[in-house]
Amino acid sequence: MSIAHICLIIAALLPYIATGLAKTAPGFDNRQPRPWLATIQGWQARAYAAHLNSFEAFPLFATSILAAEYKSVDPHIINSLAVTFIAARIAYVICYIFDQDRLRSLVWLVGIAACITLLAQT
Repeated sequence: MSIAHICLIIAALLPYIATGLAKTAPGFDNRQPRPWLATIQGWQARAYAAHLNSFEAFPLFATSILAAEYKSVDPHIINSLAVTFIAARIAYVICYIFDQDRLRSLVWLVGIAACITLLAQT
């Protein structure tokens, strides 16, 4: 399994880690989790927002990796940009939880730039 494929797995699991953190808020209601999630506040609400954004970012990342592999882009380039994306996404979740909005936007941009750079190689 390549580094890029490991990064795909991490990117696929990251939303679930973020939502798991969100669900540490008191009173989690597993019978009606969506209405309950709409009521949480603070860092847990931000973790839930990071969860949603992680799902939004995943298709572009997965498409970038698969397109680059299909077009036989140098595996070192694919792997380095995949690791860059994952590092940016982990930093994004951390920044979101700790309410660092400007830094969060910057690391979001780094992650998207990694995907666009990868697509430009195809």
